[in-house]
Amino acid sequence: MTIRSHSIRTSTHGSRAFTLIEIVVVIGIVAMLISMLLPSLSAAREQAKAVVCTSNIRQIMLANEYYKDDYRGVYCPGASDFRGNLHRWHGARNDRDEPFVSTQGPLVPYLGAGAAIRQCPTFPADEIARESGGFERGNGGYGYNNAFLGMQVNEVSANKYEVTNDKAGAMADRIRRPAKTVMFTDAAFAASRLIEYSFATPRFHPQYPRSRPVPSIHFRHHQRANVGWCDGHVDAQPMTYTEWNRLYRADPKQFDIGWFGETDDNRLFDLK
Repeated sequence: MTIRSHSIRTSTHGSRAFTLIEIVVVIGIVAMLISMLLPSLSAAREQAKAVVCTSNIRQIMLANEYYKDDYRGVYCPGASDFRGNLHRWHGARNDRDEPFVSTQGPLVPYLGAGAAIRQCPTFPADEIARESGGFERGNGGYGYNNAFLGMQVNEVSANKYEVTNDKAGAMADRIRRPAKTVMFTDAAFAASRLIEYSFATPRFHPQYPRSRPVPSIHFRHHQRANVGWCDGHVDAQPMTYTEWNRLYRADPKQFDIGWFGETDDNRLFDLK
């Protein structure tokens, strides 16, 4: 009888509330698990954005290929009549003080539904436009290899080129290594702040081969930039070099802007 009574009392008192210490321990464990999961969730979200960006670049390249097919093997001009400064591959405007209108770009007929360059989801274009007055607005955060593909050039001496026509892009049959020639990349520009820019600049000016331009390739996807090549494939490249020439107040490195590639020359941009 004593044993049975003791057993009953034990089962009666077995159900009890959590103590404060136990609750604190559980909360601590949950917080620790959340802190472990958040970086993974954030990384997955950023990776998803990079995938969307890859799709955007592929769509622009495809539009440029369609343009080339309609214009006898000549790619879209990057900045038709560059000195006039009213036309870009992504839009046009009536006055130099106005933003570019994306519905007036030469690639519009080939961009499908919406007929506009799709915005990279990682690039803060709306915020940048408020700060910079819409400079180069409408390029989606992407830059064209204008130095070699967006105009027609002729090599006059070793690695020195002259512009023969800036109202038409390069002839596709002049590209000797399509899989290793840049067409579009993620792009931006470091002025006094981060602003939009519609060209992917090579390592050196084609017309002045000893002079280095300000970099504009934007490594915004976990320190990598999406790059579209002339054979149609897109990959992600890490930054290998950058330089601040003091022409602008901001150091491009602080915005993850620079160049990729192992050699300090224009071989990934020129047509050779």
